Amino acid sequence: MDIHSDYSKRVVLNHHDLPWISSPSAGVERRILDRQGDEIAKATSIVRYEAGAKFPSHIHELGEEIFVLEGVFSDETGNYPAGTYIMNPPGSSHAPFSEHGCILFVKLRHLGSEQVEREIVDTHSTPWFQGMVPGLTVIPLMRQGAGSTLVRWAPQTYFNPHKHYGGEEIFVVEGVFEDEHGRYPAGSWIRSPHLSLHQPFSREGCTIFVKTGHLLSNNA
Repeated sequence: MDIHSDYSKRVVLNHHDLPWISSPSAGVERRILDRQGDEIAKATSIVRYEAGAKFPSHIHELGEEIFVLEGVFSDETGNYPAGTYIMNPPGSSHAPFSEHGCILFVKLRHLGSEQVEREIVDTHSTPWFQGMVPGLTVIPLMRQGAGSTLVRWAPQTYFNPHKHYGGEEIFVVEGVFEDEHGRYPAGSWIRSPHLSLHQPFSREGCTIFVKTGHLLSNNA
């Protein structure tokens, strides 16, 4: 299965416009943003667990990143409420479930040898750091290798024009993110290819999950 698998193409989606697709586990559904492969796939998805749903124990051969959007996600290591970031490194395993239901932003099979330790960040208790322009604050998420970052834009914050070496991926967690190409409300996913250029801003304020430098290769 190939869905938006050409990383040289810009893609803009809002997951709310996509259908839920059943997974192999009852009560777990997905909205697919991009995918290379069948059930074992390099993929970016929105994943929904109904109350009481669980997934059998499995290994992440090439790692996994999770950002909890709603509810509480759990596995044998703990309970992770909305706002939690989890990086499960290559070769790790777990048996996830959700007692009351949750919605997740998930990236599968794109990590490498530099990610060796599991990382968990509670963004509600982690300090924000000043960004590169006034009104912009950031929380570094993945600390090993090419990192993911949570970025908060105060209303009327404008950034400089810039190119993305290795591409950029943005998921709008809340608020409205904008650039000269369009306006992206919460739930939007924007994937911009290697050396793409834009000038982002937010008139209303927003929080976005950002990942950069990881789109040079389409190989799983």
